[in-house]
Amino acid sequence: MPIARTSRLSVRASPAELNRWNSVAHHLGHSTTAHWIRALLATSELAGDDGQKVSSELYSLRHALSRIGNNLNQLAYSAHCGDHIHCGETLTELAYRLHQIDELLAQSRNRPPRRRCPRPATTLH
Repeated sequence: MPIARTSRLSVRASPAELNRWNSVAHHLGHSTTAHWIRALLATSELAGDDGQKVSSELYSLRHALSRIGNNLNQLAYSAHCGDHIHCGETLTELAYRLHQIDELLAQSRNRPPRRRCPRPATTLH
């Protein structure tokens, strides 16, 4: 017996957002977008997920990538000055952070990560 739903929850969306949500809902096997939204809300409520963990992780990763970018700029400057440089550690950390971002994005999209290799090939400089 279906649940009697007498209350209504409204969310405004642009036509493009609504089309995208409809496509995603049907792609994931939901009969309607409303069914998909109910499933998302119920899963989030049961898991105690308020979305803060993802935001916190993204902020942390962004900060790490910013530090790596600064290191790469310093390495590039040293290389242009003719200094002998070792950038393997920086490149390894960059690859690790990119892998973390891929994993986080894959979880948020419910898709497998794009990168197939757990570690990048060794780069010699």
